[in-house]
Amino acid sequence: MEKNNRFDSGLSTVKKMVSQEAFENISGMKNISPDFWEMIVAFGFGDVYAREGLSFDKREIITITSLITQGAFDQLEFHIRAALNVGLTENEIKEIIIQCAAYVGFPKAVQAMLIAGNVFEK
Repeated sequence: MEKNNRFDSGLSTVKKMVSQEAFENISGMKNISPDFWEMIVAFGFGDVYAREGLSFDKREIITITSLITQGAFDQLEFHIRAALNVGLTENEIKEIIIQCAAYVGFPKAVQAMLIAGNVFEK
C-alpha cells in the first residue's frame, strides 16, 4: 500500500475505533515527533489494525492481553476505551484480565483491573 494510502487508512481506522477525545490525546504525538506519528498511524492502524482477517474487537483482545503481559500499563487505558468502542463489554474485558492473572501473575492483573475500573467509571 502506498505511504499516503497507509496513513489515510490508518487515520480512518483509528477514528472508527476511538472517541474524538482519545484521538485528540494521541494525535498530540505529531507535535513531539511528526515522523513517529506517521509511523503509529500508517503502520499501527493502517497496516495492522486495518488488515482483513480479524475484527477490531478480536484485535483489541490481543492488544489488551499483550499490554498486560508486558506491563505496558500506560497504553492500556487507551486500548480498553477502544475495546469498548468496538463492541467488547465491560464483563469481557474483566474476563480477559482474569484470564491473564493465571499466566502473567496477579500484580499485573491487579494493575490492569484498576485501570479498567477507572475507565468503566468514566
